[in-house]
Amino acid sequence: MSTLPEPSPAALAISQQLQARLRQIITDAGGWIPFSHYMEQVLYAPGLGYYAAGSHKLGGAGDFTTAPEMTSLFGATLARQLAELLPQTAGTVYEFGAGSGRLAVDLLRELEQLDSLPAQYCILDLSPDLIARQRDTLRRELPHLLPRVQWLTALPDTLDGVIIGNEVLDAMPCELIHWTPAPMQRGVVIQDEQFAWQDRPIDHPDLQARADALAIDLPGYTSEISLSNLAFLRTLASQLTRGAILLLDYGFPQHEYYHPQRRMGTLIGHYRHHTIDDPFYLPGLMDLTCHVDFSAVAQAGIDAGLDLIGYTSQAQFLINSGIGDVMQRLDPQNVREWAPQAAAVQKLMSPAEMGELFKVIGFGRAVSIDWTGFVDGDRCHTL
Repeated sequence: MSTLPEPSPAALAISQQLQARLRQIITDAGGWIPFSHYMEQVLYAPGLGYYAAGSHKLGGAGDFTTAPEMTSLFGATLARQLAELLPQTAGTVYEFGAGSGRLAVDLLRELEQLDSLPAQYCILDLSPDLIARQRDTLRRELPHLLPRVQWLTALPDTLDGVIIGNEVLDAMPCELIHWTPAPMQRGVVIQDEQFAWQDRPIDHPDLQARADALAIDLPGYTSEISLSNLAFLRTLASQLTRGAILLLDYGFPQHEYYHPQRRMGTLIGHYRHHTIDDPFYLPGLMDLTCHVDFSAVAQAGIDAGLDLIGYTSQAQFLINSGIGDVMQRLDPQNVREWAPQAAAVQKLMSPAEMGELFKVIGFGRAVSIDWTGFVDGDRCHTL
């Protein structure tokens, strides 16, 4: 870890405060907490967690880069799918985890050009720091559309519109399961003044049932089960009266997610564009994510009464939605503008980059089941 960038004294102080808070939480819980509780604190503890403090998270100076930060063509292409769906609803867009506000700007700008502006654009985000950045971005780039944008602190009782979440599911706390060979729940304890692992029998019936259903017989195998992802889908489904849900994230169908060769799971940390295997490194200053089990997500939506519309790779979804047409707006003779945009699109589309690892899944209720984004290359049969 000595080659990693050193945190500033202020950032290190925040991490130390969070570590003290975690030690107290573990002590108050009897000396052990499930990993999901640890992950929730390091990401979302008020004023201290990764998404709740003031660290610069996105872009070149941050810890990771998302598709909207790479190129506006991403949002412009997604907007074409939204323009198809919004007229079938009350006309509201709900964006979860809006990052810097870049995707909101690109969606609204393109929807305006398509004469398909939403009546309202509602952002739901847990990070006060990012909400402030979203306001600044929208005020600076689309001031005339700012009256259409609302920031919500809680999910409305009913949803009628299009819900979009780009890299939202991976940031939800997950449970760690360690097969010994019986499945055990991995948790966090304090050992020699440091955070350490300790396994305990699973005492959550749903978690036990899901771990047993995987039928993994590989002693030492470790992976994740996200009850948060499933609860999120159930909540959206319970409140969606009409509309669409479009989720983009990195992950696999279940048979790939729990492949025998993926013995250590998918949990990873992101710190200043470095990947970190140790989730106890600089708590609060490092992003923690786990990949998405799209089979579980799909089943959760179906069980909650949603129509599973489609599931495909990000590359295929963007192709279907017309990213080629959007790119034609650029002038190849203007190399300074065209070259970085072409490079970004290549990264979004390449099977060796984001094109295959990232997937798109769509659910609907009382809207057409024929979506442009899934017209070719649908993979629902693989789930």
